[in-house]
Amino acid sequence: MRTTVPLDKISQLVEGRYENPFELLGPHEVTDSGRRALAVRAYLPDSTQAWVVDPAHQGLTRPMRRIHPAGVFEAICPVAEMNGSRYMLRVAEHGGKKTDMHDPYSFPHLLTDYDFHLLGEGAHWRLYDRLGAHLRTIDGVDGVNFAVWAPNATSVSVVGDFNSWDGRRHPMRKHIPSGFWEIFVPGLGEGTLYKFRVRHHDQVFDKTDPLAFTAEVPPRTAASVVDLDRHHWHDTEWIEKRAETNWLEQPLSMYEVHLGSWKRPGDDPSKWLTYRELAHQLVEYCKEMGYTHLELLPVSEHPFSGSWGYQTVGYYAVTSRYGSPQDFMYFVDLCHQNNIGVILDWVPGHFPRDGHGLNQFDGTALYEHADPRQGEHRDWGTKIFNYGRHEVRNFLVANALFWFDKYHIDGIRVDAVASMLYLDYSREDGDWIPNRYGGRENLDAIGFIKQFNEQAHAQFPGVLTIAEESTAWAGVSRPTYLGGLGFSLKWNMGWMNDTLSYMRHEPIHRKYHHDELTFSLIYAFHENFVLPFSHDEVVHGKGSMLDQMPGDLWQQFANLRLLYSYMWTHPGKKLLFMGGDFGQWNEWNYDASLQWDLMQWESHQGLLKCVADLNHLYRREQALHQLDFDGAGFEWIDCHDHEDSTLSYIRRAKNPDDFLVVANNFTPVPRAGYRIGVPRLGWYEEIFNSDSTFYTGSNLGNAPGIDADDFSTHGRPASISVTLPPLATVVFKPRA
Repeated sequence: MRTTVPLDKISQLVEGRYENPFELLGPHEVTDSGRRALAVRAYLPDSTQAWVVDPAHQGLTRPMRRIHPAGVFEAICPVAEMNGSRYMLRVAEHGGKKTDMHDPYSFPHLLTDYDFHLLGEGAHWRLYDRLGAHLRTIDGVDGVNFAVWAPNATSVSVVGDFNSWDGRRHPMRKHIPSGFWEIFVPGLGEGTLYKFRVRHHDQVFDKTDPLAFTAEVPPRTAASVVDLDRHHWHDTEWIEKRAETNWLEQPLSMYEVHLGSWKRPGDDPSKWLTYRELAHQLVEYCKEMGYTHLELLPVSEHPFSGSWGYQTVGYYAVTSRYGSPQDFMYFVDLCHQNNIGVILDWVPGHFPRDGHGLNQFDGTALYEHADPRQGEHRDWGTKIFNYGRHEVRNFLVANALFWFDKYHIDGIRVDAVASMLYLDYSREDGDWIPNRYGGRENLDAIGFIKQFNEQAHAQFPGVLTIAEESTAWAGVSRPTYLGGLGFSLKWNMGWMNDTLSYMRHEPIHRKYHHDELTFSLIYAFHENFVLPFSHDEVVHGKGSMLDQMPGDLWQQFANLRLLYSYMWTHPGKKLLFMGGDFGQWNEWNYDASLQWDLMQWESHQGLLKCVADLNHLYRREQALHQLDFDGAGFEWIDCHDHEDSTLSYIRRAKNPDDFLVVANNFTPVPRAGYRIGVPRLGWYEEIFNSDSTFYTGSNLGNAPGIDADDFSTHGRPASISVTLPPLATVVFKPRA
């Protein structure tokens, strides 16, 4: 019989303009001389001849005839002959080589009506189990199922090393009206490299899969098929304990790390350590130093290393710079087995313009706003997500859940929250569009942030969500049911800026800036704050933390020990960027190792010991962490001594009788006989002194401790007369 396929449809298929190639290709029931038959069609552009092979009938073959010169073949097979068996295609290429293959267009699709319903309303929280590339077995045939969202594309093909990157070979089926494209390609497995070739009318471009789980090492951009379920986890005890823990009352000391520059291989500094190498070295370091958590600069795939990971292309792909997804799972697993949590920086506020990424993904503004007044960050040259679109919001929320689910991550720190909250963020008048009420708040972004926090805490109890938010937006770390944004914690950017500003002053001038220290306690309990000295404080010409301290060499180290001691005894959880704990001199360089060679000097060793002891003190003393977000956990003793530039205060645990007395001297002048009011009589042991010779200080102090007397001062019934060492912090604990 003659083919029943209209020529115009075949032409659309050959030209790559046909939305649903499954309507033409694969098996289709037809009538041949009044009897039911199957028309098997295939588009084989580089084949000279083809046959339909029925393995169930001793390899019965039926030749296919070319119905279009571009390589469209068809065979009419009696239904009884096929008998429901899964046929194969035998293809002869130029040169006579013959290959047997399963027909991709004979397999059912993976996406269901329920998937489309959830995707359409933006509530498919496990969309990563459906979209992207997934290993799948159908009727005993192994292969890979590809699915992607591109509603405005006129055609989408999957291309890769398996089809010579030929967009004619595997055009995908479009599910209308949802706009998701899908195909199952038999015979593929792990390691297959692929992209999506997207056509939008006359434009054709290759895109990396937005839900790829891994990709080639940049600057290459192809995605790679991988099985994320092969790693056998050993962290059940940690996960169960995490869910039962109130982290707001626990010590949280986060070590912020950029994996590519923490340490480089000694034999070749131009290379990176792998996830597995980093796992063992970082775990050992964190245990020695007493850090409770690692916070990693973004590990999602990014094309430009100089962005430090903050210009993400592959939101679901752990960067292949340091190894495979299984290698990163090993990293997280080993941390958990050693009671170290892992927090990831996450960037849902913007994405780069790279042509293979999300930008104009289907030829239109799909993930971003079309209007540059809403869709572009002028400062960063990046695109802004369209949070009002269900599918985009779903893509981002599910991405956060993906890291908790597949990689057992313990927390997500959301970058640049302020840029998401305000429509006029870093914009001039007239260069932004008000919300529907005429205001500057980005209502869609606020809705997305709340939804992200609600889903994260509901589905993964015990995880942390942390906001880098630099404005006075109210309720950032308050539950959504109370009108807050729902984050667990918020970076205290005000404390960071004021404290560093104060410490940069020469000590003789500090008395004129005393309020820069005391102001933080006015708002310290309005949010659940993290005190951060992050990577942002040691880049762009600011210098390293040590380099920002004034004075001669001795004073610089003393100032930095004082700064950290003040930080660790101040209410709030802690975060310190790598290199700051041993006093790196150079400003951070993402493309080189930290200056570990400095550890040969006693001054740097002393600073490192000081930070380690602060961590262990912080973890040991409940008064330093139990009531970080409650005014009952802090009392000023004296905040008015600006002439001497001193601060003294009490930190309390839930048990009010469990308290510490802290005194800070921000000048290089030792102060003997300095009287500090205390709550009761008794012996006060000096449990920490940042001026100890152990830290290369001058060793002034009050060891082993001092008796309180009944001399009343600072409104308290007793007091202690102490020596305040120069540029130092001392901590006392009452003993019965």
